[in-house]
Amino acid sequence: MKLTHLNPPELPDWSSLFSQVVIAEGSPLRVIAVSGQVGVDRSEAVSGDGSFAAQLDGAFKNLVVALSAASCSVAEVVKLTIYVVGYSYEKAEIIRETVGRYFGSRPLPACSLIGVEALARPEFQVEVEALAIAEGCGGA
Repeated sequence: MKLTHLNPPELPDWSSLFSQVVIAEGSPLRVIAVSGQVGVDRSEAVSGDGSFAAQLDGAFKNLVVALSAASCSVAEVVKLTIYVVGYSYEKAEIIRETVGRYFGSRPLPACSLIGVEALARPEFQVEVEALAIAEGCGGA
C-alpha cells in the first residue's frame, strides 16, 4: 500500500499539524481521507459573514477542493462527519440544505453529526471531514 499526503495550495497551510488529504492506494481501490475542513479561505479568514451557514458552506467548498486534489469528487464520499459547536436541532435544516446542495439527490453518504464544545479556534462553528473510496490508483 502506498500513502500520499496532500496539502492543496488553495487551502490553508496547516501542514505542521496535519495533512489535508491522505490517499491510501492499493489495487484496485484508493481510500481518500480528508481532514476536517472549516469555513476559512486560504489566508484563514472566516467565510462570508462568519455565520454558521456561511462557515458550513465554506467548509464544504474546502472539502470539494481537497477531494479534487485527490482526483476525486463528492460522488466517491462514503462517510461524512460533521462537528458542530453548540449543536441545536435548528441547525439541522441548514446542514440538510447544504449537504443537498453539494451532494444533490443521489444516495447520500453515511454521516455522523456530532455536537462539540469547541473546535481548533474559537471562531470556528463547524468542521466537516470525509472518507472517500475511488477505483483505480491513477489519481493524485
